[in-house]
Order: sequence, then C-alpha cells, then structure tokens
Amino acid sequence: MTAKTITGCSWARRCGLLAVLMFAGSAAWGQQQPAPDPVADNLFPPELVLANQKAIGLDDAQRNYVRAEVLKAQTRFTELQFQLQDAMESLVGLLKQNPVDEAQVMAQLDKVLNAEREVKRTQIALMVRIKNKLTQEQQSHLRQLRGKPAGE
Repeated sequence: MTAKTITGCSWARRCGLLAVLMFAGSAAWGQQQPAPDPVADNLFPPELVLANQKAIGLDDAQRNYVRAEVLKAQTRFTELQFQLQDAMESLVGLLKQNPVDEAQVMAQLDKVLNAEREVKRTQIALMVRIKNKLTQEQQSHLRQLRGKPAGE
C-alpha cells in the first residue's frame, strides 16, 4: 500500500498543506480585534485596585480586606498549581504509552480541566469579593483608570 491518495497527493503532503493553512488562518485570526470581555469589564483585578488605592479613595478597612483576600487566594493558587502540575505530569505519562489508553487519558484530562476550572473559579470569586467592597464611585473611577494607557 502506498502513501498516495486517489488525487495523487501523498498523505504527508496533504497534512503539511493543512497545517500551513491552519497556521495562516490562526495568524490572520490573531490580528483581528479581540472581542470585548463582559466578565473582565465588570470586575477589577486586585492589582488594579491596590495600584490605584489613593486615586479611588480606598479606606483602611477596604485595603485590609483586599489584601487579606489576595493572601487567601494566593494560598489557594499555590495548592492548585501543585495539583495541576501533578495532573499534567500524569497526563503526559499516559500519552507517552503505546498504545494509549483513551479511557485513562480522558479521566486524567478531567483532573487537569477540573484544576484549571478551580483556578478560574478562585480568580472570579476574588474579584467578586473585591467589587462588593467597593463603592459605586470607586468602581466608576476604576473603569476610567482601566481605560487609560499606563503612565497617564
């Protein structure tokens, strides 16, 4: 059996052409303007809040709350990072096997995705807690500050 297809083009050549087309398409896609992110538009990362604490009039209780929440989240992120590293290492080990056990790979992939999900969940929860401690005026000011380039 040869690698030639009915059209006379080898399988490897077709795969190479497909890869080039996909890469070109992804490069063009990457040049388009990113879509607005409604979640990010409505939340405030802790670094934005703390970097602008004086400008937005953050009081001591708010500042202490944000710092405490960041410390709790950082601890959780560290735990999740270790879980994610272990899960990825196991996944890679399963993928190196020949033949690959699809059921084991999918089960391990679920562990990786669950760890990633928990990271995102922790991030969103932190930003929701921070937003809930800010006044409407502080939130409005942060939106204005976020729209400006750095250094203005």
